[in-house]
Amino acid sequence: MDFTLSEEHQMFRSMFRDFAQKEVAPLAQTTDHEEKPPLEILKKMAEQGFLGATFPEKYGGSELDNLGYCFLMEEMAGACMSTALTLHVHLGLAGNTILREGTEAQKEKYLPDMAEGTKLGAFALTEPEAGSDAAAIRTVAVKKGDEYILTGNKLWVTNAGIADIFIVFAKTDPQAGARGISAFIVEKSFPGFKVGRRERLLGLRGVVCNPIYLEECRVPAENLLGQEGEGFKIAMRALDYARLGTAAMCLGLAEAALREGSRYATERSQFGGPIALKQAIQNYVAESAIKIEALRHLVEYTAWLADKGERFTKEAAMAKAFGGEIVRWVADRMLQVHGGYGYMREYTIERIYRDARALSIIEGTTEIQRFIVASDIFSGYGLKIKP
Repeated sequence: MDFTLSEEHQMFRSMFRDFAQKEVAPLAQTTDHEEKPPLEILKKMAEQGFLGATFPEKYGGSELDNLGYCFLMEEMAGACMSTALTLHVHLGLAGNTILREGTEAQKEKYLPDMAEGTKLGAFALTEPEAGSDAAAIRTVAVKKGDEYILTGNKLWVTNAGIADIFIVFAKTDPQAGARGISAFIVEKSFPGFKVGRRERLLGLRGVVCNPIYLEECRVPAENLLGQEGEGFKIAMRALDYARLGTAAMCLGLAEAALREGSRYATERSQFGGPIALKQAIQNYVAESAIKIEALRHLVEYTAWLADKGERFTKEAAMAKAFGGEIVRWVADRMLQVHGGYGYMREYTIERIYRDARALSIIEGTTEIQRFIVASDIFSGYGLKIKP
């Protein structure tokens, strides 16, 4: 196998890294401590073409493939996880779902504005009684004339407080289970659409996360995404790609943790020399590097499958589950390298440690990823398993 990156991929990776280190990283601590959404950074990203990077040129994009998108997420997460997740939900979940599933009219209407950053995107699937069990959503959509009337609540909607365009899932046939779910493009200006109070988070403090309330929200019929009853499949396809992007963010954040710990180990002296001379510290650093490289190969292999047009559901679940565990492990060990200083807010590793914890939960818990992997394996034996 040839692991050589193309010149184009090398160019994109270098550009993403340069932007992340010069523009994003210097503001990461402020974004976290002040719990401010990274709106100014998003404007600069839009100027660089990052907000629509995966879109075709005619919609204002750069036609970035899945491997290139992973490089984008890796570098942004290594600089600021809050900024990376805000971008990921806008582009990887909302924008790319419209790109894959939308009509030409829908793409022309929404994607150019999203690429320019004049409108940000969000993805609304989770509900109070439907987290891991997405098929259990209770939001309903009733067609009346040339509109759908949506009624229900959504939780944990990342970007909700700053977004203009939402991918919303609702049941058009409540008796049909997963087959009765449909997807809609909903604008925040539609009658009956309300955003609730922002949630306060342990980590990812620059992320805007809110519930949304649909109180007989009127959505034009032409904003149906795909066909009625296709919503669950649309959501699952979106999550396959999103989990790949999240695994890339795990990779970037783990790399950042290792950099912080390694640098600190060379600067901190105890017992007559830098603590990097201690075998315990060396073991932490070496094991972290080994796990990071294993994750890198899994992420890039999964992206390669996606770019070839092959099925990658199992691999995306593997990468997401492994990534969530690796980034937590590395962040924990690198905080330990810092000792008491690692528990202080002035040190970057403290932010990384808090941010890392969320990555085993968002876009499907580690337990759900393992179920997806096991389900794929057992299906080869003719056995269908349940969560």
